[in-house]
Amino acid sequence: MNKYRSHNCSELSSKNIGKKIRLSGWIHRKRDHGNLLFIDIRDHFGVTQCVIENKDKNFKVLEKLKPESVILIEGSVVRRSKETENKELKTGMIEVKIENIEVLSEAKELPLPVFGEQNYPEEIRLKYRFIDLRRNEMHKNINLRSKILIYIRSKMSENNFLEFQTPILTASSPEGARDFLVPSRVHPGKFYALPQAPQQFKQMIMISGFDRYFQIAPCFRDEDGRADRSPGEHYQLDMEMSFVEQDDVLKTVEPIFYDLFKEFGKGKKVNSVPFPRIKYRDSLNKYGTDKPDLRNPIELVDVTEIFKSKEVNLKIFKDIISKGGIVKAIPAPNTLSKPRSFFDSLNNWAIKEGASGLAYITFEKSGEKINGKGPIAKFFAEKSISKLFKKCKISEKDSVFFVCNKENEANNFAGIARQKIAEELKIIDTNSFKFCWITDYPMYEYDEKEKKIDFSHNPFSMPQLDMKDFDKTDPLKILAYQYDLVCNGYELSSGAIRNHIPEYLFKVFSKVGYSKEAVEKNFSGMIKALSYGAPPHGGMAPGIDRIVMLLANQKNIREVTLFPLNQNAEDLLMEAPSEATDKQLKELNIKIVKKI
Repeated sequence: MNKYRSHNCSELSSKNIGKKIRLSGWIHRKRDHGNLLFIDIRDHFGVTQCVIENKDKNFKVLEKLKPESVILIEGSVVRRSKETENKELKTGMIEVKIENIEVLSEAKELPLPVFGEQNYPEEIRLKYRFIDLRRNEMHKNINLRSKILIYIRSKMSENNFLEFQTPILTASSPEGARDFLVPSRVHPGKFYALPQAPQQFKQMIMISGFDRYFQIAPCFRDEDGRADRSPGEHYQLDMEMSFVEQDDVLKTVEPIFYDLFKEFGKGKKVNSVPFPRIKYRDSLNKYGTDKPDLRNPIELVDVTEIFKSKEVNLKIFKDIISKGGIVKAIPAPNTLSKPRSFFDSLNNWAIKEGASGLAYITFEKSGEKINGKGPIAKFFAEKSISKLFKKCKISEKDSVFFVCNKENEANNFAGIARQKIAEELKIIDTNSFKFCWITDYPMYEYDEKEKKIDFSHNPFSMPQLDMKDFDKTDPLKILAYQYDLVCNGYELSSGAIRNHIPEYLFKVFSKVGYSKEAVEKNFSGMIKALSYGAPPHGGMAPGIDRIVMLLANQKNIREVTLFPLNQNAEDLLMEAPSEATDKQLKELNIKIVKKI
């Protein structure tokens, strides 16, 4: 028998009644009934109830021990009385009558409780993460993460992907987010960079003659955190394939994600393969975002032409339209019975979000006639009300909200309002995972701040036109073979077919102001590799943290990360970042200059 246990705390059942056993674990909770002391002992696997009488020599020892102390108990398995059975526990039919104990480790007063799953401030939870991870929900989340990673690895192997590890110390890249730099001791004044992603290495793996690659890759970006993105570091399922077109990548990945979410989705529906493919421009027009939540049935409608007509006399909207603005309609189903306060609260919400408000019209039918009601309905002629009704494809039980602004701003806020309205109406199908691909991203966008053209996505992507036509085409009209995988409003992955022709890469970068010499200098390894025979290739990199977050039904990525940084990129447990010693700085040839 193992020194510490004959069984784990989830194994014992009525089959073990009458047997001598040994358990080790944490004191989960104690209940003193005077003559009896009940102790729940917990380990990684579960909880077992143990009992000891007050006349036992070990009673006073156990009575004084604080929760989360680690103990070893020996005893006999007995059946619980019918009225004390706990069917929520695997071990709920039995209990252990304690005959002997050994205190393996005493716990001090806890900074946060483990039993009860109370909400505690994040600062305390991260500072004492080793205690926070003992809580049932957190323990389940991290177990789930491990199982998901094992499943993903098996699926990738089944699909003939080979797992490789790419370097962690590498060169800084001028594109993308801010790098984390690592000073070199043996090369004074020079720095490595931690990889933002294995982008160039995975392309070189394809150029090296391997057909399919993947890894669960750590990636490092010096950027601010948010609920669905960790500051500092994250993990991604990095993958690449040779001799493929966009369709090949999408068809390979779809079944893997369908199976993954079926396996770990706790019975939620998963939309079938093939996933819908929505062009980037269509996604903005219909949903106001390139990360649409398709569980929400509402689709936006452009009603600018109706508002421009003489049949509508809403001056504030007409003025914006005259300056190039548009009007997006957000149909809201089944609002006939909603009180005025429902509409007022949405208007107040819009103002808090920085908009001027959220205008609306409700519709009702009188015989064959459709009437409009609401604060702005009086500015619409009968004919324009009828046009709105038909254009928005609604019924007389519905309403329509309106957003008017410049195109980008109107789409963006209408997309946010679409989700808010659906949440208020409770029409989002929360029992499903709905995937889609967003395709046909523009290669370039105009940077209003810098007043120049810049890349809109991945600069190493293949444009969707022949190289000979590239210079003849307006850069802002050039599309790329770029695609995102989206689920329930979260971008799970970006991907692209890569530009494997050096001459074409030079052309692509020239549009944003890079000379050939600058490209060769900044991406020397990539250009060199592409110059010696490169296969057409492409891939993507789904975010592991977001996948687990969705499957664990969590809103914050830190709930599925073992030892996360806080929002300020601080490790409160290990107290990082910390100051370097003078000796360390001297070895690295670094001098700290304090800000004045």
